Amino acid sequence: MYITNRSVATTIILSIVTCGIYYYVWMYQTSQEVNNTIGDTSENAGLEILFTIITCGIYGYYWLWKYNKKLFDLSLKMGKNTSDNSVVCLVLAIFGFSIVSQGIMQSQINFLAQPQA
Repeated sequence: MYITNRSVATTIILSIVTCGIYYYVWMYQTSQEVNNTIGDTSENAGLEILFTIITCGIYGYYWLWKYNKKLFDLSLKMGKNTSDNSVVCLVLAIFGFSIVSQGIMQSQINFLAQPQA
């Protein structure tokens, strides 16, 4: 598995301190890692960042929903019991709490990155 375990607090703090720049770095890394793990070569992480910037963040809402769905599907394939946070993260982002969505998503990524016992 190729998913990196990152500190939720660090990702949120870096996103705040860098005025959102680290959020795009995190988004790129997450896209690459999730797509490599599930074997999806049709997605391009760089284009997803570009689309998010061009659409003034609107594509970012779709990205949050889509990648939370991918993480949920990956958790089912791995046999790990998680919840589908795609709608929750989408609603939080729409109401201006995308930083909370980032934390929820990173927490789920960390759960999936843990070796199975």
